[in-house]
Amino acid sequence: MPFMFEKLQVYQKAVDFADEAIVLTQGFPRGYGFLTDQLNRAALSIATNLAEGNGHFTKGDRKHFFIIGRGSVQECLPLLEVARRRGLLEERRQATLRQDLESMAKMISGLINGLDKRSV
Repeated sequence: MPFMFEKLQVYQKAVDFADEAIVLTQGFPRGYGFLTDQLNRAALSIATNLAEGNGHFTKGDRKHFFIIGRGSVQECLPLLEVARRRGLLEERRQATLRQDLESMAKMISGLINGLDKRSV
């Protein structure tokens, strides 16, 4: 039986994005390990914070981890931009990944707003 958070579309998108980041960074040449590590950590942090947030019972704890996950979405943006500027990422692929990040940011904001509207 899957965990409840595994049914969330935003969680599934986050896992897909993390997997895509791994594939992308495997092609980075030597000397870009710093960028590889940071992008992979930030990308994976989106999904892991959604999962961890859903594992907490209090609204405040859940919101805290969702906010961290949304911050990780934001963190990925400059990393992708640097990769594009260094010629490691085609502009079209960057645009697609950016759209994915924008979509996840909106979905996570929806989760946060939904928590804010709850009384408990």
